[in-house]
Amino acid sequence: MRDVIVVGAGPAGTLAARSLAEKGFEVMVLEDHETSGTPQHCTGLISEETLAMSRVKPDILSKINAAEFIFPNGQSITLRSKDVMSVMVDRIDLDMKMAEAAEDAGAELSYSEAYVTHTSSEIVEVETTARMHRAKALIGADGASSKVAMALGDNYPKEYIRGIQADVKYTMDEQDTFKVYLGNNIAPGFFAWAVPAGPFTRIGLCTSWSAGAPSKYLTDLLIRVGLEDNVIQVYSGKIPLGVRPILSADRCLLTGDAAGFVKPLSGGGLFPTFKANEILVETMSAGLDSDNLYSRDLAGYDRRIKDGIGKELNRAYSLRKKFKNMSDPDFNKIYDYIKKNDLEPSLSELNIDHPGDLIKNILHKPKAVMAAIPIYLRSIR
Repeated sequence: MRDVIVVGAGPAGTLAARSLAEKGFEVMVLEDHETSGTPQHCTGLISEETLAMSRVKPDILSKINAAEFIFPNGQSITLRSKDVMSVMVDRIDLDMKMAEAAEDAGAELSYSEAYVTHTSSEIVEVETTARMHRAKALIGADGASSKVAMALGDNYPKEYIRGIQADVKYTMDEQDTFKVYLGNNIAPGFFAWAVPAGPFTRIGLCTSWSAGAPSKYLTDLLIRVGLEDNVIQVYSGKIPLGVRPILSADRCLLTGDAAGFVKPLSGGGLFPTFKANEILVETMSAGLDSDNLYSRDLAGYDRRIKDGIGKELNRAYSLRKKFKNMSDPDFNKIYDYIKKNDLEPSLSELNIDHPGDLIKNILHKPKAVMAAIPIYLRSIR
């Protein structure tokens, strides 16, 4: 009988497995796909801080220190930092190297074996498509459509959004700049992007669930930029926004997309997941060492998450709700607002993992705050 079974061999699952294996626990990772990293869903644009927390060194396709925001009226604002804003990593390579690091630490990985259900009493019994497993504890890291999370009860995130992106045969002129397209005709409820990756460019978008399948919007965007005939491959998926109400149960913890650890304003999940991993490992280690693994023993995980990174994610989700209410004229007014109040220098200090810091900087400009009030009021509907 193993100490821990981890469901999911993406970054959330393999980092948890590696961390626990390094502490001497016997860990097994179950993955329903044939290998880690495929099928690919994420863009791969992360901060250097997030990359360091992965504890591996994947191939870097580009380094970004500027972002061009393109508004519905066709006007754009480019924010340029003296430092690297983010790096574009090869996500398949990142996932595979994190899985290899978990194995090197002593974790066992089993591919093409899908979780079906589990029961908890004195131990955890996990049923898969291949066999039964027994362990002292279970970690659900099985992504946006987590079966482990739903086995714990009525445990939906606040919402799902749909994402789709294409790799196109096109080399962007500025390999240090990514583009963000705003507007409800382009990506209703979210935004679109174009990220340089050397000999190809990754172009994609997310939409609110109510907007329907996002493939139409991607086709329109590719036509708009003249690259509809240059598509190499297309991949898609759904993204959970909002921390799930239940993060722990008897002998079970959730992490990653399975827990709803996703930034609501960008759809990125690696930073909050890696931040939460320390709490997960501390909680699980203490429970295994003391053999106290029931819901009352693991409830501290929920509290620490929700008082820490969960609080930041909830604040960001409040901003997302206002963002969803914005019309294209509202977006254009933001362009005017930024230009009128000379906010580009402040906005250039954008940290993609801590967007709240940007708001704090703007709040130090009383004139800008007063000018923003009409826009804010229009977003409350």
